[in-house]
Amino acid sequence: SARIWAPWNLLCEDEACIGDAVQVYNHAKIFIGKRAVVSQGCNLCTGTHDYNDPNFKLIAKPIYIGPHAWIAAESFIHPGITIGEGCVVGARSVVTHDLPEWHICVGHPCHPIKLRTRLY
Repeated sequence: SARIWAPWNLLCEDEACIGDAVQVYNHAKIFIGKRAVVSQGCNLCTGTHDYNDPNFKLIAKPIYIGPHAWIAAESFIHPGITIGEGCVVGARSVVTHDLPEWHICVGHPCHPIKLRTRLY
């Protein structure tokens, strides 16, 4: 089953899916759009720390996953990221910056490699 740190900070639209063993570390809001999928073992992380602060102050930034997006297995989504509508994130990718709509994106760091056919 998925592990959701703060259920009140998670908003899933109709038919959104969170797979088994997903870590939802949501100090800030996470939005998962209509028919979006977050596959097994992914990590959605809204929290990081200020490494210049001697107390490592917590910094929380929201994550937005657009409608019809698919985050494939074991990917890591950093704080403050927007995944565009219809975007596919390849398995085990590390997303460090926003990704565009209707693209297939892969890698560490994750980057667009080609357009995806618009379904809707």
